[in-house]
Amino acid sequence: SSAMAAAAAAEEYEEEKKPHSYATYDDYLDDQVTEEDLYYLEDEELARNLVELGYRGDGDILKREEFEARKKAEREKHLHKESAPPPLASMGKNLSDKPFLQALATREELVRNGKLTTIIFVRDFNSKGHEVSGYIDLAHRLKTESFEAYFSCRRRFMPRPTDLAFFNWDTQTSTSASSPNFQVIADNGAGLLFKNKRDRKVINVNPEASPGDNTQRSELRTTEYLHVVFYDHTTRRKG
Repeated sequence: SSAMAAAAAAEEYEEEKKPHSYATYDDYLDDQVTEEDLYYLEDEELARNLVELGYRGDGDILKREEFEARKKAEREKHLHKESAPPPLASMGKNLSDKPFLQALATREELVRNGKLTTIIFVRDFNSKGHEVSGYIDLAHRLKTESFEAYFSCRRRFMPRPTDLAFFNWDTQTSTSASSPNFQVIADNGAGLLFKNKRDRKVINVNPEASPGDNTQRSELRTTEYLHVVFYDHTTRRKG
């Protein structure tokens, strides 16, 4: 309705007039000066001074110190917002009968802050009924998509052709793609290998072989998927 549109426009106008919308206090004062003020006073500087003193202008005028204080508070709030880590997607979720989501939740913070890099092998049927499997770089997924839907059980965590390695057993198609954290080494002799770009260590996902330095392989028993294996790699390099 037109009344709602007018209210929204007024709200937007008020938002625009807040301190963070102006580079300086003088800019703020200039915006409070009405065309009528300028017409009668014919002097921008005088009009600005009168507005600051509260004699003229449009609505409640902030004093210079108050304006600067609010602007500083806005800056600090913005800085804090930028430096504060995003809340964990798994926080507060009930995962009691979901071992896979529990396993994801225990790794979420460590992977987000770089203390751990994890490759997850997942094999299951996709929405078309095809059996697919893949190796997924958890850190890359956490950085590029919201995990809210996974932890809320609205979406299943499945391998994709854009992951480190993907195989569709029904169509016999396979893809591999390096991520910001791992380089894919398709070595015919040793099978599939992933090299950690940070510490240059190689992770061997062959179940018959050792997974490599600083990597722990753990198979997860769950009915959520046909087969799940976690490869947790701790990097020794600082920073």
